[in-house]
Amino acid sequence: MINSIVLPKLGAPTEVDILPSLDLPAEIDRLRREKNAVILSHFYQDGRIQDLADFVGDSLDLSRKAAETEADVIVFCGVRFMAEVAKILSPTRTVVLPDAEAGCTLEESCRPEDFRNFRELHADHMALTYINCSAEVKALSDVIVTSSNAESIVRRLPESRRILFAPDRHLGSYINRQTGRDMTLWPGSCVVHEQFSESALVQLKWDHPQALVVAHPECPEHILAHADHVGSTRSLLDFATKASANEIIVATESNLIHQMMRVSPQKRFIPVPGAAGGCNGGLCSLCPFMALNTLEKLYLCLVNEAPRVEMPESLMWAARKPLERMLEMSSPTT
Repeated sequence: MINSIVLPKLGAPTEVDILPSLDLPAEIDRLRREKNAVILSHFYQDGRIQDLADFVGDSLDLSRKAAETEADVIVFCGVRFMAEVAKILSPTRTVVLPDAEAGCTLEESCRPEDFRNFRELHADHMALTYINCSAEVKALSDVIVTSSNAESIVRRLPESRRILFAPDRHLGSYINRQTGRDMTLWPGSCVVHEQFSESALVQLKWDHPQALVVAHPECPEHILAHADHVGSTRSLLDFATKASANEIIVATESNLIHQMMRVSPQKRFIPVPGAAGGCNGGLCSLCPFMALNTLEKLYLCLVNEAPRVEMPESLMWAARKPLERMLEMSSPTT
């Protein structure tokens, strides 16, 4: 077991066993029906996986949709922490993901033992934790937040309440600026959103003067300063496809553009490149962890029912409590 992930059994089929003639989409569909599985795809997955999925969306929204189905198997095409949330919300279901190594730099930056020490150093603070973290860190938190509800939840807390925010310092800084708060921030960041080039973005705006810029709040402040709209992936999708502009410059993981083009094929969507010399030649807009999931691995995880998420019941219960607090605090006031 690695990070709550049970790997396929020794001798289970691997990619080398897949015949070149195999019709992967057809076989995936057959297995989905045979095993009563639901396939979830995050917006940041390759477009071919998005097209095969039953649901495409943000991580929490996908887990909640899966919980509402009668599926026996949940296939989460995303990263580990997302599959963990699906298991926490559907503890009796089998939850698998295509690649066990599909992690997240935000999760990796915030180890449970370090976060526990951080909390002890700030014992008078409330821990507001971004959903991009491990189940263990969730269990050590008071409230989990998403990029779409973090600001509203912070605004509902008394101004006298001291807050720790982890693990994304850029999202935390953005919320501080929006709310006037002074949350103590964990120094984590997303490998994709951290590396966008401001000079390249300025050049794109010069080259496309009528274009609007959308950016995810995981981006640093100098990128967000150029944005016409800042929001979660779902918010960026909605804004970009509904805006009157015919060109949209996109500062988030560029696989989101696949959905933007499906909704508004008449528009042009332009990804912001990375800084020169970084991100494998400037390809910052593609998450290397999301890219680990392929059609071949999606097929194999259905065949093997692994890599599979397994967690102690006590951990799932502890991690679920701050998720439920988030949902309570996100509901409209009466």
